[in-house]
Amino acid sequence: MDADTAVGMQSGEPSGTRIVPRPLGVEPGGFIHSTADRHLATEHGLLAALPASLRDRARWEWEQHRVAVLPLDGLFSAVRMPERLLTALSTGTEAACLDDFLAEALGGGPVICDPRFSRYYALVPASMPATLRQIADAWRALEVECLGRGSYLGVPRLDAVSRKRAFATYWSVPMESAAVLCSPLAVARLIAAARHCVDTEPEA
Repeated sequence: MDADTAVGMQSGEPSGTRIVPRPLGVEPGGFIHSTADRHLATEHGLLAALPASLRDRARWEWEQHRVAVLPLDGLFSAVRMPERLLTALSTGTEAACLDDFLAEALGGGPVICDPRFSRYYALVPASMPATLRQIADAWRALEVECLGRGSYLGVPRLDAVSRKRAFATYWSVPMESAAVLCSPLAVARLIAAARHCVDTEPEA
């Protein structure tokens, strides 16, 4: 299953915002949640956009296929980037190198990798497609797309955090909370830097 299925694409310009609530891991009084507790809370956030009748279906897809197709209807948006664009900036082409690079470049914001189609998806606030309209046309020449309301995204289960299977979608940068997303400004700067590298590469 590829990461964006039946995609309806939208666009916009960076708002420079990032949603950063109090970390889920620590409650007042110093109580520390287990990884399972954090995953459960994040899973609940990811499924919040679904009608109650479809949440069990999504959980079944995670259990059976390790990826569930979720609508991007207000929870978050995604910026789809081709792998070749990112390797222009990374120090290596191996999956682990790209994962580490994206974690640093995007401040730990969540990123999904779809190895089958060599694509990465940076998850950003839902408002991003509407605010990135002015520069989206230039991005399309790089095969970069902003996906928002009306689009669907293949979201891996939260423990799929490495490329253990050749074509299995996984979290290149794990999601710690459904409320903590990539900064649109950081994503825009990453794409601008990658475009500069591609434009200045010597012709073969």
